[in-house]
Amino acid sequence: MEFSFKGKTALVTGAAGAMGKGIAADYCAGGASVFITDLSPAGVEATVKELQKTGPCQGLAGDIAAEGDVIEIVDAAKKAFDGKIDILINVAGIVGQGKVEDLKVEEWDKMFAVNCRGSFLLIKHVVPLMKQNKYGKIINFSSKSGKTGSALMSHYSAAKAAIIGLTQSLAYELADYRINVNCICPGITENTGVWRNVSAGYIQNLNLPRADVVKKFSEKVPLKRLASIKDVVAVACFLGSEGSDYMTGQAINITGGREMH
Repeated sequence: MEFSFKGKTALVTGAAGAMGKGIAADYCAGGASVFITDLSPAGVEATVKELQKTGPCQGLAGDIAAEGDVIEIVDAAKKAFDGKIDILINVAGIVGQGKVEDLKVEEWDKMFAVNCRGSFLLIKHVVPLMKQNKYGKIINFSSKSGKTGSALMSHYSAAKAAIIGLTQSLAYELADYRINVNCICPGITENTGVWRNVSAGYIQNLNLPRADVVKKFSEKVPLKRLASIKDVVAVACFLGSEGSDYMTGQAINITGGREMH
C-alpha cells in the first residue's frame, strides 16, 4: 500500500528495530524526509545508510527517557528539516514479564520511563513546532495489552494503557492547532523484538516449545495468525497521511479481531 508524504517531514523513534525501521522505510519511500532515533548509535548509523538508498534520511542516537537526549534529537531534526516536523511516530518501547509480587520497583519504573515518559518528552518538545506550523500528526504506540491487560505483564499493560489516555487527552488539547493524535494497538507481531522477548518468557513460564507457543496464541485470534510488521506499518502510514485528517483520539487495534473495543 502506497502513501504520498511528499513535502512532509517525519521523526521516528525506535527506528533501529524492525517495526520502527519498517515505518521509516515506507515514509522515505512515500517521499518524506525522515529523521530517526534509537538507543544504539551503531543501529542508527546502519539504518540511516540503508534508508538513504530510498530517500532523505538522517538520525541521531539517544535515550528517549532522558530529556537532555530528547532535546538534542528534536533540535537535530529541526535543523535537518528547516524547523519543521510534520509527523512524530513514537515507536520506541520495551516489554517485560513477571509475577506482580516478583517485579522490582526498578523494573516498573523503567517500563514507564521508556514507554510513557519517552513518548511524553518527544511530544512535549515537538508540539511547539507543530503549533507554530498549525499542522501535525502524532502517532503513538500502545498495545492490545493496553486495552485488555495481559497476565504476567502488569507493568507493561499499565504503561501501554497510559499511552491511550495520553493520546485521548492530547487529541482534545491540540485539535485547534490541526494536530491529530492517534495511537496504534498491535497484537502479537511476528519478527519483532517485543515478540522475541515475550515468546521467550512464555516458553519458559509455560514450559512449551516455540512452535506450540505460536500455535497457542494464533488460535486465540479470529483471523488465525499473528500480525505481521507490514500490517502495522500500513496503519502507521495511513495515520500520517491526509486520509486520516478527520481522525483523532483513536486507539486502533491491529489484532486480527482478538481485541474489538
